[in-house]
Amino acid sequence: MASLKQTTVREAQSVKGFALHTGADVKLTVKPAAANTGYIFKRTDLTDEPTVAAHIDHVKQVERATTLGEGNVKIHTVEHLLSALRGCGIDNALIEIDANEPPIGDGSARHFIEMLEKAGKQELDATVSEYELHEPVRVTSRDGGYIIAWPSDRFEISCTNANHLGKHTQFRTWNPETGNYAKEIALARTFVFYEEVQPLMEKGLIKGGSLENAVVIRGDAILSREPLRYEDEFVRHKILDIVGDLSLFPVRLKAHIYAVKPSHALNVELAREIYKQYKHRQAQRLPMEFVPTGEGGMDTQDIMKILPHRYPFLLVDRILSFEGENKAIGQKAVTMNEPYFPGHFPGHPVMPGVLQVEAMAQVASLLVCRNLGGGTGKIGYFMSADKVKFRKPVLPGDTLIIEVELTKARGKVARAVGVCRVKNEIVSEGELMFGVVDI
Repeated sequence: MASLKQTTVREAQSVKGFALHTGADVKLTVKPAAANTGYIFKRTDLTDEPTVAAHIDHVKQVERATTLGEGNVKIHTVEHLLSALRGCGIDNALIEIDANEPPIGDGSARHFIEMLEKAGKQELDATVSEYELHEPVRVTSRDGGYIIAWPSDRFEISCTNANHLGKHTQFRTWNPETGNYAKEIALARTFVFYEEVQPLMEKGLIKGGSLENAVVIRGDAILSREPLRYEDEFVRHKILDIVGDLSLFPVRLKAHIYAVKPSHALNVELAREIYKQYKHRQAQRLPMEFVPTGEGGMDTQDIMKILPHRYPFLLVDRILSFEGENKAIGQKAVTMNEPYFPGHFPGHPVMPGVLQVEAMAQVASLLVCRNLGGGTGKIGYFMSADKVKFRKPVLPGDTLIIEVELTKARGKVARAVGVCRVKNEIVSEGELMFGVVDI
């Protein structure tokens, strides 16, 4: 996890099984993803195959598991898979799933680790983003549990699973720099207290639960199909969950986590509080601090030599960098003087989403035309836009960073994926197709 380069899986790999809470059969496939994608779930069992990003803003439920959702689309019990991805040092992945919950396996992250080992890992041409905590953050629960995040120069967890029985209490400190996630954390299975089983069943949960995928604690007795894998397996599983839930924070975190009686609710609440601090810090910095570096660039005069667009429809001020032949990063300063603000939500000016998509298309057109030897005399005509999402409003004073990556460029037709960011947060994204024609 100390690598300076972002990573993704080398090739697609799948795992099959049944879901813990729904009991449904499910197939999950992890695939390579571009830099700065993060973890994206795709529901292949639904029409249009909607996606949900693994982000703290998308957490919907935290009872006995962490559930993500956007609109009516949900993904339940994501923490074990996310823990395995982060524990293996993988920053970006597309996760295709044909149900609403990953397979539970044996209640640990072992089946995901085995899948990721087969998939392999590759570095990407982008630098890892990290956030070093500046001030302590503390959250508490009604049952006496609490988690404190303390500023540190590395990520580390000190945890105890102290519980209401006062039995089987364990403690462990772990960090990814000196520890081995696959051997020390991933094999720890989920556990439940016997008296909690019936209430969970009455709520329609753990339909796929059994001693095959969980350890049951009944007083002093431990019920399991096999002996404990570690003397302190319970606290190790708590650490597994913390790693997974904190991966919903958008960048790698540097902090020492002190956890007493942690839960998914506490883990997620901590991630939310740290995210508030993170956004406040980012808002105080210049936007250019978040722009990846590359080679080359264009100012407005260079852009207008290629694109025929002019005010008010030239929606890229400059190209900050080109990364090889497939990626370009542009910039658009959004000012109060934009001609669309007086008529678009007067009194609450917001940049129209369609213009953000147009900005992506213009950057993509510049990239393709540059690859054709300078681009003079050619232009990209917009053909279609798919899977477009608008995540946050773009306001006067924002600086729009436009990232475009070509996925196909053959003949006179090109495809690209585009992302617009403000202060390193995704505000819009989509897949574009356009034709390159002579003008």
